[in-house]
Amino acid sequence: MNAHIFPGQGSQFSGMGADLYKNSEIAKNMFEEANDLLGFRITDIMFEGTPEQLKETKVTQPAIFLHAIVLNQIYTLEKNTPDMVAGHSLGEFSALVANATLSFKDALLLVAKRAEAMQKACEIIPGTMAAVLGMADEEVEKVCSEVQGIVVAANFNCPGQLVISGEVDAINRACELLKKAGAKRALVLPVGGAFHSPLMAPARDELAKAIENTNFHEPFCPVYQNVSGKAVSQPEQIKLNLIEQLTAPVRWTQSVQNMIKDGGNCFTEIGPGNVLQGLVKKIDREVETFSASV
Repeated sequence: MNAHIFPGQGSQFSGMGADLYKNSEIAKNMFEEANDLLGFRITDIMFEGTPEQLKETKVTQPAIFLHAIVLNQIYTLEKNTPDMVAGHSLGEFSALVANATLSFKDALLLVAKRAEAMQKACEIIPGTMAAVLGMADEEVEKVCSEVQGIVVAANFNCPGQLVISGEVDAINRACELLKKAGAKRALVLPVGGAFHSPLMAPARDELAKAIENTNFHEPFCPVYQNVSGKAVSQPEQIKLNLIEQLTAPVRWTQSVQNMIKDGGNCFTEIGPGNVLQGLVKKIDREVETFSASV
């Protein structure tokens, strides 16, 4: 069974989508529609912007989403449609267009709203994230629970790779304790905020209003959502999980394991980069992985 997976923030690169725009009329039309909907020429930054310009949250999130959805449109014209989909954090919005839960326009406007809301939340309470390698998930969570301040597990990426999120001081203390407890590495990441933690509550509340006012349709295949890692096909449940996602951990390991258990044996990453393929292989070496990145 074909599983299509979509990357999240951090996979952007200068020049992303330029070849698609040049070589495909479908891509060009979608990119121009996005420029109109967003009210600025995001394509100028994607194609010619510096890495610093691409790192701005209001640019990064719609840029990655747009690149993935344009690619998906072209890829699924030539190849089979998916039997199941999933996306890592931001990538879940791409997955929901890929399985027809959301329209391209509605999803792009939600992603733009999400980026704006997250940026505001980052300014209210400064936070950060850290990657923890070589330690069991339960051990990482146990150490985090003993740290004063807000620090939680944010991304369960694959066995032995977990990202924690929270207040700056709490993250720094957690990193010291995790190294003492046996983690191979506990490295603070260059990110602008504490994503997938309680510090994102203001963003969740803001995004919830926009999601409630958006039409969610019955999908043609299930989405394995970050919040539960399980297959979901009911539009109302998809909505609730998407709202919860901003303050809840990304259960990527569990999502991939459940997709495999349900018959997924061919994973295609659609969007910039190839990070998710690597994670899938670390979760299960037996499955096939492919890339639809340009």
